[in-house]
Order: sequence, then structure tokens, then C-alpha cells
Amino acid sequence: MTERANNFPPLPKFLKIKPCFYHNIEEEIPAPHQQLMRRVYILWMMYSGTLCANVISCIAWWAGGGNAVNFGFSLLWLILFSPASYTCWFRPLYKAFRADSSFNFMAFFFIFFAQCVLSFIQTLGISGWGTCGWIATVTFFSTSIASGTIMLITTLLFTVVTALMVLILLKVHRLYRGGGGSMQRAQEEWSTGLWKSAPVREAGFNAVAQTPQGPSLPEYPTTVPSYPDNSQW
Repeated sequence: MTERANNFPPLPKFLKIKPCFYHNIEEEIPAPHQQLMRRVYILWMMYSGTLCANVISCIAWWAGGGNAVNFGFSLLWLILFSPASYTCWFRPLYKAFRADSSFNFMAFFFIFFAQCVLSFIQTLGISGWGTCGWIATVTFFSTSIASGTIMLITTLLFTVVTALMVLILLKVHRLYRGGGGSMQRAQEEWSTGLWKSAPVREAGFNAVAQTPQGPSLPEYPTTVPSYPDNSQW
């Protein structure tokens, strides 16, 4: 055992494409924040599932007399946003909690705020944008009740996901500021290169120590703060 094998996304072994990330919340995330990270992971799966449901709803929209452009865009959003959301905002938060990286916290805040805005636009459901939101669903009910009903399910999913995203953003921000985090810390981390420092951030994946009991997992920095959690969510 010289390094941790990537295990996400889980792909069949017969494929030549291999997983890109090592994902293990129980092993890498400090215990006080594991529940939050699980919820963020579930939120990512919910968003990806909503994009899948949106494709089905756009097919129903098309079958009921809608525009085929909506179906094409819905398929594009599914292919684009599902992996991009995991890479662009879930992984930064994962790495931020794993090694107390202010730079990754800031990356999460900026990107996830943009994700919240995007989800809100998708919830609105502007015709021609490939999402079944409130505007598209309500106006299409007069054309086809059956298609409108299917579209309504996706609209409700977008609404729930958007609300949960806002809650997650506020929750993580409160934890980060409560632990003494700031923009200045992120800038210092960027200027000194600590955000990509192998000994501190990523080298743990390849620095597995051998013990008499067998291979042991690498130790992450002991300076990871315990962010206060004064509310139940």
C-alpha cells in the first residue's frame, strides 16, 4: 500500500477510465463536520437527480407541444452541471474541512453562491432555457395538464434544492467565521502557496506510513480547528 486508490466516481472495472477522486468522509473529515459533509453530498446527489428529472419533464413538455430546444438544453445541463457541481463546489468544501484550507473555503463560497443563483434561475423556469420551473409549468398547464403535472414535479424539486443550497451556504459561512476564518487568511494561504502545499494538503494521499500492525493512513495537520456548531440543522 503506497497510495490511496481513487474511488470516485465508482466505475465498472472493465472500463479503461478510472476514478478521479478519493472520497471517504468518515476517514478524512473531522468528526464534528462529517454529518454536514454527508448532507452536502446528499444535496449534490439531489441536484443531479433533479437534473435527470428535468430531462424527463422536458420530454413531456416537448410531447405536449413544447419546444424541442428545451429538451436539448436540459440534456446539456445534466451532462455539464452534474460533474461540474461535484468538482467545483463539493470538492472545495471537502478539502476545506479536511485540511482547514481557507482558500478552498473561499472557492466554495464564491462558486456555491453562483450555484444558488443558477438554481434560482432554473426554479423560475424561463422558456427556452431547458428547465421546468414555475413560469414554464404554470403557463403550460393550459396547454397540457398531463405534461404540466410532470413538469410540476421537477419544479418542486428545483425549489427544494435551491432552498437547501441557501441553507447550506449560510451554515458553512457561519461555521467558517465562527472558527476565525476570513478573506485575509485565504489571501495569505494563496500568497504563500499553502493551498497547494503537498506536505499539508495533498501529500497525505501518497505518504502512507508503515507500522508493525500494517499500513496506516497519513496524518493530516493537527491545526484543523473545531468550528463551532451552536445550532441544530
